[in-house]
Amino acid sequence: MRMLMRLVLGLFVLKAVVAGPRFSRQVDLDTYDNANYDVDLDNLNLENQDMYDYEDGLTIDDPQIEIGTLAPPDYNYPVPEASLEEQEEEEEDEELPLTPQLIPQGSGGSGVLMGPDTQKEEGLLPATPETPQEGTGGVEGSVSSGEPEEPEEPVIDREGMPTCLLCTCLGGSVYCDDLKLDSVPPLPKDTTHFYARYNRITKINKSDFAFMNKLKRIDLTANEITSIDERAFMGLPELEELVIRENHISQLPALPETMSLIDACHNNIGSNSIHKEAFKDMTSLLYLYLTDNHIDYIPVPLPDSLRSLHLQRNNIQMMHEDTFCNLQDFNYIRNALEDIRLDGNPINLSRTPQAYICLPRIPIGDLI
Repeated sequence: MRMLMRLVLGLFVLKAVVAGPRFSRQVDLDTYDNANYDVDLDNLNLENQDMYDYEDGLTIDDPQIEIGTLAPPDYNYPVPEASLEEQEEEEEDEELPLTPQLIPQGSGGSGVLMGPDTQKEEGLLPATPETPQEGTGGVEGSVSSGEPEEPEEPVIDREGMPTCLLCTCLGGSVYCDDLKLDSVPPLPKDTTHFYARYNRITKINKSDFAFMNKLKRIDLTANEITSIDERAFMGLPELEELVIRENHISQLPALPETMSLIDACHNNIGSNSIHKEAFKDMTSLLYLYLTDNHIDYIPVPLPDSLRSLHLQRNNIQMMHEDTFCNLQDFNYIRNALEDIRLDGNPINLSRTPQAYICLPRIPIGDLI
């Protein structure tokens, strides 16, 4: 009974407490805290879920790095000594402009381009030993003073060299001009025109043009020829033109009847240096040039085919009336001979007026 009374009393007290204002405020606070606690738990669960989802997507290629846990990078790595030296050399190369200079080598030939560092530190380059050449002495005397020397003229061994390698061969023409030849080189058998001007040929031998059956023109202008073999040109059945001007020839050799041009100006040909009637049978001769020699007469008889005769600056003192004309035939006219040069000779053309009556033009020369 007593226990029942206590239970009822306790219920009344509890009801009174619940009905009080303080208890109601506390209950509200507790309810608010529980609600907030539930919200925080939900947020925490969402964050954990996001973290777990993100971790599930991680692979080896995408590592998760926590910022702030790594130490700052250290860029002060130790530099090897060799790299420092290379950097210093590069800096020096940038500061010093490379000025190429020519350092002579050997006997004054071509040099090598060296930079300023190489010149300052000569010990960096090994010395190249020079091999003394025959006839040039040792190495000491072969180094020049620094100025480039003019290249010496190359010495060409012309003996035994094929003519078309030494000279220029174009078809049947062989050009050997200005090659410092001292003799006529062997020519191909089919040569038709041969040019050897401005050389040092001193003599023409009979064998130089032997068996040259197609040779038509020979030009030996400005050599040092002093003698020509008497039969040097007689074995040439097709020879038409011979140019031997500006030499030292004192005797005009025998020539074939096929000649159309003979040029022997500026030589030492005298009165007795031309064969008697040397041009009589040359029925195709058109041009005869004997200027600047020592001839004292006109070499007659001259063929009717002749067009031009140059004898200026010789020693011709007189001329006969039948030199050009035929005194036995007054109807004879030499129409082809239109160019006769006798100026520079001690001759008075007015003394022999009958010598020109068959000519289309009077010779050029002194008339007084």
